[in-house]
Amino acid sequence: MKTRIEHDLLGEKEVPAEAYYGIQTLRGIENFRNISRITIGDYPNYVKGLAMVKWAAAKANQELGILPDEIANAITRACEEIIDGKLHDQFPVDLIQGGAGTSTNMNINEVVANRALELMGHKKGEYEYCHPNNHVNMSQSTNDAYPTAFKLAFIFMNEELVADLRLLIQSFRAKGEEFKEIIKMGRTQLQDAVPMTLGQEFEAFAANLEEEVDRLNQNAKLFLEVNMGATAIGTGINSEPEYSSKCIKNLRIISGEEFVLASNLIEATPDAGSSVMYSSALKRLAVKLSKICNDLRLLSSGPRCGLNEINLPPMQPGSSIMPGKVNPVIPEVVNQICYRIIGNDLTVTFAAEAGQLQLNVMEPVMVHAIFSSIKMMQKGMDRLRVLCVEGITANPDRCREMVLNSIGIVTALNPTLGYENSSRIAKRALKENRSVYDLVLEEGLLSQGELDELLKPENMIKPHKFYKKK
Repeated sequence: MKTRIEHDLLGEKEVPAEAYYGIQTLRGIENFRNISRITIGDYPNYVKGLAMVKWAAAKANQELGILPDEIANAITRACEEIIDGKLHDQFPVDLIQGGAGTSTNMNINEVVANRALELMGHKKGEYEYCHPNNHVNMSQSTNDAYPTAFKLAFIFMNEELVADLRLLIQSFRAKGEEFKEIIKMGRTQLQDAVPMTLGQEFEAFAANLEEEVDRLNQNAKLFLEVNMGATAIGTGINSEPEYSSKCIKNLRIISGEEFVLASNLIEATPDAGSSVMYSSALKRLAVKLSKICNDLRLLSSGPRCGLNEINLPPMQPGSSIMPGKVNPVIPEVVNQICYRIIGNDLTVTFAAEAGQLQLNVMEPVMVHAIFSSIKMMQKGMDRLRVLCVEGITANPDRCREMVLNSIGIVTALNPTLGYENSSRIAKRALKENRSVYDLVLEEGLLSQGELDELLKPENMIKPHKFYKKK
């Protein structure tokens, strides 16, 4: 393999001649190889965010007259190519890394510099014409460029996540409409409660998840506050007075997002509060989604000895020893995804707390955790929607049978018969294994017409005027 010689603070190394990355990226590859087996290039939105930050910085420096037009134009053209999806295979450093993201920052610096060199008619590695540090990283440090880039990635990924969440909500809502006439028993503490419709249950799933759209979007807006121009610790050393405002302006242009400069850059540089808040929103969604999956598994339990109110699409044989068994594998895998996301939130919490003084060096593991949570949640919601929810069918006869045989329907008689009579009827029904309906008629508490009116499905699933026995 042909190589070129590059040098840095620690000495010289051979870099693959065709690589757009350079010596510092190579050290990152070697030092953090296969830590998580997930690289920068595995997340296109991250690479895109890195390139947007470098584009905005180059434009700002060009406007200030401190970056020559030829170099600035080559840098921005290289960034635009990366934003358009090119050279993403040139980002092989593992997401989890020491150095507070320096390997990531140098990876983008080197790739942009070497592509800019080509655009200017030079060879890769001829850094005297466009240098990764002197030109691409001008007026920046890892400590402002790196967090701004991953915040951009979080914003882009949140948009995709919310779109997938909306599709799942629509799927549950469609089932709510499909099942709106099917009467069934509601349950609290796994005990019979009062009747409802299966449609109400599925509409509640949709409403429960719909709340999370606003939570995710609200927390993602926290990423719009960035510290560009803070350079090393927030003092703005090595940047010109107008650099921050110009960089923010250009970042808005290239990203389409309404970025603002943090009011206190020294505070903003080590602060990871936005990551903590967004991760907590992911955890909240995971908790809700896992609870819904638990419900789907319970409602479909059986087929003969469980609730068996709904049927989940059969996806694979369920046992190597029990013929005919089919398991709810899709809700099960989504449960497990949710557990991982809950664990990732704890990782983010610890990492945010672990920052010391003017920098949080644990940001790489926060990035890895949140990226992982978003991507797993997207995949889990897609599998749940396509392979499970859309194919759910109901067992209306089974649902109605359990309503008619339930002790819980006595609650519908409570306003008319009173609590004492209702409790006594419920106790007799349990002890004698008889229906509430028959016992009410036997004791002459209501006529059959009165009883039938009170126990109409439409009277048991929504508020209605009390019927008082004369």
